[in-house]
Amino acid sequence: MIRHQDLGETQFSRNRNLLKLVRQGKLSIGGNHIDKIYGRLNCKSGKRMNVQNRVFFTDENEALQAGYRPCAHCMREKYNKWKNQNGK
Repeated sequence: MIRHQDLGETQFSRNRNLLKLVRQGKLSIGGNHIDKIYGRLNCKSGKRMNVQNRVFFTDENEALQAGYRPCAHCMREKYNKWKNQNGK
């Protein structure tokens, strides 16, 4: 897990480093550290979250291991499966 703020000193450097890691295939999932939710990098809900709450994962398995749940907006089927398994 990588925190967005740990990717650089400025917003420009953070965004540049994030793009580099995504292009290299080192990051593919984004998440919200406070709510423990993960989703696709292009999720509208994820793009609205505060930068200080953003985290990134190599893959979905890493997010699940860290105790995060799927996003109800961009990962509806996986969220419903998670919801049914966890009695929510």
